[in-house]
Amino acid sequence: MDVLKFLFGIFGNATALFLFLSPTITFKRIIQKRNTEQFSGIPYVMTFLNCLLSAWYGLPFVSPNNLLVTTINGTGAVIEAIYVLIFIFFAPKREKAKILGLFIFVMALFSVVALVSVFALHGSGRKLLCGLATTIFSIVMYGSPLSIMRIVVKTKSVEFMPFFLSLFVFLCGTSWFVYGLLGHDPFVAVPNGFGCALGALQLILYFIYHDNKGGDTKKQQPSAEDNVELGLEKPHQLKQANGVNGV
Repeated sequence: MDVLKFLFGIFGNATALFLFLSPTITFKRIIQKRNTEQFSGIPYVMTFLNCLLSAWYGLPFVSPNNLLVTTINGTGAVIEAIYVLIFIFFAPKREKAKILGLFIFVMALFSVVALVSVFALHGSGRKLLCGLATTIFSIVMYGSPLSIMRIVVKTKSVEFMPFFLSLFVFLCGTSWFVYGLLGHDPFVAVPNGFGCALGALQLILYFIYHDNKGGDTKKQQPSAEDNVELGLEKPHQLKQANGVNGV
């Protein structure tokens, strides 16, 4: 059982690393243009918080036998921090202040959870606090593609939902879901079960609409509100953005 859990943990590390590295296309564009354009920095800040909380939860004095949770989320926290700092550096003044403020808030929130768990709680109480915080923000992170799924249904096109990204969301959620079940850990199993289900829904939508990829978007372009949710350009720039933004 421990060997099987370990294997699913290793697979979960690999698939999660792919997800953490997938926005590099977006940030390559930001660096080249030296501007964040209409991309949103909020998802990267929230994923950074989720990684911090998950890495903390996996530490032996919080949750025994979950070190693989710490290794990948510690790595993810470093990657997401780099994304956030790049975004802040190239963002317009107003957006820079907003993302920097959110980043500071996230660091403060994590510090409170960590300090309370160390100095005020022990044993099961410590694991409960950190586990609940991790579960909440993991579900928030996994739930971020819901807006993309809405666009797929609305446009009947998967142009904005890359297949391999959806596949790795499913594989990552599934592997950590099984890892949590094998370890009898609901704080790992529950949010990743949610991620597994959302990943499966994305794949189902992909196979329903994959023949229409790019076919209906000329007739029914996403609205300005939808473009912002996807991190795409404004409507008059959408055609150019489609060829670059793969995330």
